[in-house]
Amino acid sequence: MNISNSSVVAGSSCMKKGDLERLISQGRRRVVIENVEPEIDGGRYPVKRVVGETVQVSADMFTDGHDAIACRLYFRKVNEKKWRTQRMEHLDNDRWGASFRVEETGCYEYTLAGWVDAFGTWRRDLKKKVDANQDVSVELLAGALLIEKTMTLALKSDKPAFLQWTAKLREETNLTKRYAYARDEELLQLMSQYQERTIITRYEKQLMISVDRERARYSTWYEMFPRSCSSEPGQHGTFADCETWLPYIADMGFDVLYLPPIFPIGESHRKGKNNTTTAQTSDTGSPWAIGSEKGGHMSIHSELGTLEDFRQLIKKVREYNMEVALDMAFQCSPDHPYVKQHPEWFYWRPDGTVQYAENPPKKYQDIYPLAFDSPDWRSLWEELKSIVVFWIEQGINIFR
Repeated sequence: MNISNSSVVAGSSCMKKGDLERLISQGRRRVVIENVEPEIDGGRYPVKRVVGETVQVSADMFTDGHDAIACRLYFRKVNEKKWRTQRMEHLDNDRWGASFRVEETGCYEYTLAGWVDAFGTWRRDLKKKVDANQDVSVELLAGALLIEKTMTLALKSDKPAFLQWTAKLREETNLTKRYAYARDEELLQLMSQYQERTIITRYEKQLMISVDRERARYSTWYEMFPRSCSSEPGQHGTFADCETWLPYIADMGFDVLYLPPIFPIGESHRKGKNNTTTAQTSDTGSPWAIGSEKGGHMSIHSELGTLEDFRQLIKKVREYNMEVALDMAFQCSPDHPYVKQHPEWFYWRPDGTVQYAENPPKKYQDIYPLAFDSPDWRSLWEELKSIVVFWIEQGINIFR
């Protein structure tokens, strides 16, 4: 764009006040950053990794003309004040890449930056001229000037090193040695540390990484109904009965013991065998019909045992290098305390009854879905969060 041509501005119907100055400012940032990977849905969602994995980051980064560019990857754990940085390497064409390891669970963030590399351009072009057997005495003096300019940004302790390098480029009589000095990696590292980057392009997004433990990536689940674990036919099983099955489950290679809801089961509209609407006295109901007068999502079905018995099962499972996963179904039976205490958390039909769960033609009269979009949604969500926190405090780290 020729910014001196007023017709460019006048002819743009979308140009707003200050846009020209902003375009000029952005135009001085000559490096373009595009096609960053990994980036999920434009950065809307975090990338997922597990502890110890390496995050490979790459992007198309280029500039106008023939100048060399330098690129850096910046990363840190969320809430860390300082960014850690890694120099990006040229991969191919306009592609640059770098990597870092995630060492802890939690959230990390990363972003990129690029700038025109004056010293890198000088080194590259110097080599081309030497390879073409051209006289590079003037170019070596130009390099000395670049070093002197960068020295003004250096710490006092590093200034002697800058002076030594400028002296070598100016005073060495052997042209071959002067060229070798110019290409020295130690000089490159020194210049990279301090090279002026006042006109820098920063990627406009700070991308997120959610880091979890390895079992979040892959695990093998064994589903067990505790009430079916009794050694005596027809007798309701307990958490203690489950413990006798653990050697068998672990020997098969499973590392997660998955339990259906262990909460009190409702009696109203309890289903019988094969989803019949009339339950027999011996029918124990669906564990997913959660809640009775004995409690809701933070209570234990009494026939399974006590909360202390459940903690003991969790402890025993860990001795076999396994973990307990708990089915956290956010739904209620008609007998759940929430139905009376918070009727606003449910869907009500025109006839004054609560809407039960359906998957036409199937009907689940023993289950009431929660109205997550309730006008009182905030208190509902806070309550559901408290349920998850409660079971985490008991030792559960995996939920379905």
